[in-house]
Amino acid sequence: MAHKPRKRFGQNFLVDNQVINQIISTIAPKKDDNIIEIGPGKGALTFPLAEYLEHLSVIEIDRDLITILEAQNNQKISIYNSDALAFDFNQFSEKLRIVGNLPYNISSPLLFHLLSYKDNIIDMTFMLQKEVVERIVASPGSKSYGRLSVVMQAFFDAELMFIVPKDSFDPQPKIESAILYLKTKSIPLVQNLKPLENIVKLAFSQRRKTLKNCLKSKLNQSQTKIDLSQRAEMLTLENFVTLMNDYEKQNRN
Repeated sequence: MAHKPRKRFGQNFLVDNQVINQIISTIAPKKDDNIIEIGPGKGALTFPLAEYLEHLSVIEIDRDLITILEAQNNQKISIYNSDALAFDFNQFSEKLRIVGNLPYNISSPLLFHLLSYKDNIIDMTFMLQKEVVERIVASPGSKSYGRLSVVMQAFFDAELMFIVPKDSFDPQPKIESAILYLKTKSIPLVQNLKPLENIVKLAFSQRRKTLKNCLKSKLNQSQTKIDLSQRAEMLTLENFVTLMNDYEKQNRN
């Protein structure tokens, strides 16, 4: 059954067997792993991955693709017709390993959605736009370092595994892709996402300006040990935790 990729779902189908094998090597699946695949598409990764598992759950929004997946009649695979952005990952009793070729148009919102389930997640292996992966794994002081870097690294150890060439897809995307591996930290840098998200959003609200300018109505130099004459991109994760705690003290009401 032919399927025309749908722009609104950001569909670019993986067709490179070598890359598929590399992804499976990165995942290193064990037979009894509770793996959830987001956006299985036509099953390029799904069916090879299922061979290593007793069971695989997949989340697919496109009903036409579900028809293609169901036609294979693979008893190991459970298909959820759902939008991953609205999916309740807490419905699974065991800890999860999440994988997928994420639609680039929703990758950041989806990562933030998954953050709310971090306590139930062992690790995640995703194909993403290379630029997004570089932002997630970026170090302080680099151009790519920003809100996404700080928030994701507070809860996950992040690593860019390898670059995926454009010709590995049909249709070919205009941008390069990369494989991201995220392992949930056993002890996160902070317990709650919201306070960290608040301070990081403020700090990076005007990248060219100093923290003093970005935080002027919320926090002044006398209220924190962090040097507010620098830009947000110079702060380490630990610096942001300190800033968050100081900000919380001053803005509890």
